[in-house]
Amino acid sequence: MENNETLIQSLFSVGAHFGYAPSRRHPSTAPYIFGAKGGTELFDLEQTATCLTSALAFVEKLAAERKVLLFVGGKAEARGSVKRTAERLGQPYVAGRWIGGTMTNFSEIKKRLDRLAEIVETKEKGELAKFTKHERLLIDREAADLEAMFGGLADMHKLPDALLVIDPRHEKGAVEEARGLKLPVVALLNSDCDRAPITYPIPGNDASAQTITFVLGEVAKAFERGLAQAKAEPRAADAVAAPSN
Repeated sequence: MENNETLIQSLFSVGAHFGYAPSRRHPSTAPYIFGAKGGTELFDLEQTATCLTSALAFVEKLAAERKVLLFVGGKAEARGSVKRTAERLGQPYVAGRWIGGTMTNFSEIKKRLDRLAEIVETKEKGELAKFTKHERLLIDREAADLEAMFGGLADMHKLPDALLVIDPRHEKGAVEEARGLKLPVVALLNSDCDRAPITYPIPGNDASAQTITFVLGEVAKAFERGLAQAKAEPRAADAVAAPSN
């Protein structure tokens, strides 16, 4: 993990310090604001670095305990990075519109996921030939719709243990569901966001693709450190349990 000074420099280089105009500021983010320049508020990157470090420690612990982190970021600046990061880590993601009830009504969402899995399996086995051309067209259309809405959740067989959200104002539905289920939320949030429902806030520029990519890169490295710990623990336990000669 980078030391605090290096982390601050990295955050500055990707423009993480840029907030919005003072008129757009949510009152809860006021403690993170350093000042303003040219009508744009600037985040105190010392605080951002400290918050990011805390969030990364939580993510690392989560991975070490083999828990599931759901990545959520549907706005244009975030979609690509969210998808790439989640797939790199083998974690579920929503990189499009949040479907209401994704978590609070997961039993119904699971039926949709099972249907998608069924269609994929049917295709892989070459069993679509038994359907008419029109039926195959309808099945392909159904699969495309399900993939677009729920593709990133295909391997999520239970509720996640925590969420990683890019712009909680934009992803208000996801944050509200997480709050109702008492799930921890890590979030990159700009000055227009409500900090109150966020467990691990990372105050910074959530409108910048560069900032989002950097933060998600740090999250990925923390998660991978946790996975490495999880893989090493059984070997350590075996070494302790092994009888001495």
